[in-house]
Amino acid sequence: MTEPTPAPDEPTNKRRFSRRALFGATGAGVVVAAAGGVTAAKLADDDSSSSSNVVAFRGTRQAGIITEAQDRLHFASFDVITDSRDDLIDMLQRWTAAAERMTTGAETVDGGAVDHGEYNPPADTGEALGLDASSLTLTIGFGPGLFGPSASDPNRPDRFGIANRKPAALKDLPAFAKDAIEPSRSYGDICVQACANDPQVAVHAIRNLARMGFGVVSVRWSQLGFGRTSTTTVSQQTPRNMFGFKDGTANIRAEQTDVVNRWVWVDPADNADPAQWMTGGSYLVARRIRMDIEPWDRANLSEQEAIVGRTKGAGAPLGMTREDDTPDFAVATADGPMIARDAHVRLAHPDNLNGIQILRRGYNFTDGSDGFGHLDAGLFFIAYCRDPDKQFVPMQKQLASKDAMMEYLTHNGSALFACPPGLKAGEWWGQHLFT
Repeated sequence: MTEPTPAPDEPTNKRRFSRRALFGATGAGVVVAAAGGVTAAKLADDDSSSSSNVVAFRGTRQAGIITEAQDRLHFASFDVITDSRDDLIDMLQRWTAAAERMTTGAETVDGGAVDHGEYNPPADTGEALGLDASSLTLTIGFGPGLFGPSASDPNRPDRFGIANRKPAALKDLPAFAKDAIEPSRSYGDICVQACANDPQVAVHAIRNLARMGFGVVSVRWSQLGFGRTSTTTVSQQTPRNMFGFKDGTANIRAEQTDVVNRWVWVDPADNADPAQWMTGGSYLVARRIRMDIEPWDRANLSEQEAIVGRTKGAGAPLGMTREDDTPDFAVATADGPMIARDAHVRLAHPDNLNGIQILRRGYNFTDGSDGFGHLDAGLFFIAYCRDPDKQFVPMQKQLASKDAMMEYLTHNGSALFACPPGLKAGEWWGQHLFT
């Protein structure tokens, strides 16, 4: 085990760390002592902001789900690389303390970037010094593999004695038609979704949690996102995706309390003991969807609109004039339905999915090119739902097999995580799962 960082008041000339010794022996890193909670972070009953740029960390629900969607994303999926339950719990406690501080615009620990001695690694990486909180939210979720065997790793043991606490709905998503899932972009034991209005604030948060987790977790995959592709409150305007169309027009809004309760939050009746720790939480579906930008850009406007089922300018359903007009799937033309049977809008609409709805919270991404002159760009799809097997899975099965847009899409990343409810004062991430 590596030698711990000295306390801030310990003379720094007692020890001089060798970088080679620090990382060579275990491949881990320095263990940073956790700080206490932040007094500025008040307990809230919802996801409302306590100031214009600080979102309350604690409350009935985790922030970052029905919170007004921010402009930037850094999403990270971690593998747990220890078999020690105590080490994992200790990390989650330290993560919670640091996360609460960072959501207020503070460092992971007081003076962590520069005040802990010139011969000690900084306890905060420092790239967010001078930046405000930027509405940072940090949302944690736990993957199927953390509990033992899963579809992606059927031989994994129950390392932490929590297999009997695994909710029935927490299982790897099935394979869908035309999937091209890459394991290196999929799955994971723990995820953290960092959303903020400043990309550096979001990156700083994930970077520091990854640093603090050395020896306990390792980053399996991560995704940067820009330009939200969803609207989660009535005050937000509908954004556009990389195909240039408005995206998420019919998304659930936070103000629709009855709808949110029905389709987003896990109900006590959904789980038997001892999986009740998920009551009040939600399931996070993550899908990396690469868009074939170049072929799409060569399609004429009429074809693009027919595939989507909406006008590109106003975002109105075909045959209508305004974005918020209700699609009329019965309107016909001489060539067939006004909104084609394989149009995305028709297939994804609740009226054609037995009323199913999900809360979307996705982001655009551009990850350079693929080496062949094509943009590696698209949609990092995030959705929250009460039961993915009853909501997301039937929706995606229909889209994957019938949606005309699939000609221009490749789903190459997939993951599912159980996001527990929010924290009361003094609680830490995962406390009710592990205790």
